[in-house]
Amino acid sequence: MAGQLHVGVHWSDGSWLAVAFGPDGYDHTAVFEGIGDCWGRYEDTASQILVDVPVGLVESGDPVRRCDTLARSVLGPRSEAVFDPPVREATRKRRYSTANRVNERKSGEALSEAAFEASEGIAMCDELLREVPEAAAAVRESHPEVCFRAFAGEPLEYDRDTAGGYAERMRTLVHYDRDAAPLVQNAAEATAGHDVTVADVLDAVVLAYTARPGEGRLRTLPENPPTDSAGLPMGLVYRAAAPLTES
Repeated sequence: MAGQLHVGVHWSDGSWLAVAFGPDGYDHTAVFEGIGDCWGRYEDTASQILVDVPVGLVESGDPVRRCDTLARSVLGPRSEAVFDPPVREATRKRRYSTANRVNERKSGEALSEAAFEASEGIAMCDELLREVPEAAAAVRESHPEVCFRAFAGEPLEYDRDTAGGYAERMRTLVHYDRDAAPLVQNAAEATAGHDVTVADVLDAVVLAYTARPGEGRLRTLPENPPTDSAGLPMGLVYRAAAPLTES
């Protein structure tokens, strides 16, 4: 079964929610406490793992990654869903005041609350990819909003946590795959007992659909991503027949 799974992994509030497709379609959903546990589950079975935490971090200087700028340009009304991640050292700080001080010293820019709230997951993933070459070869960064935008063919309008946002994202998934609705239900049921929302499930599902071979092909924002000081690519993966353009 080596290399047979295509996995989407969504990080939220300390949990890593994974949705996996196999050769015959939807395979399973699992929730992990750490990215290391997640990698341990899939290191021998996954050919592609897409995570929605920043991969490839700035050490110092201009903190804005080109992939994030491009993502905001294609998302239209949903551009605020993309934040500029902390510089690498700041991701290791557990207090906002300390992380912000480090970010300002290293980049000259203040750290947003959204970036700080994601820093724990960013640091965990960064540590794994820097220490395990096999993980770095299989794990790539993506963003659910960019994936939904690519599948929808136009920018989405509503926030993921609203009723309108849920309906908009479900329509997009069902248009892409008519079996998406029962798949989402099965994935949601598999998270029983965990602090996981329906919006979290939708994010993991769209990442998994993107990782799985299907219509269009895998592309990145930007087309040829630069790498950071650790050699990790700074690019957002999405699936589409044609490159996304500014909205």
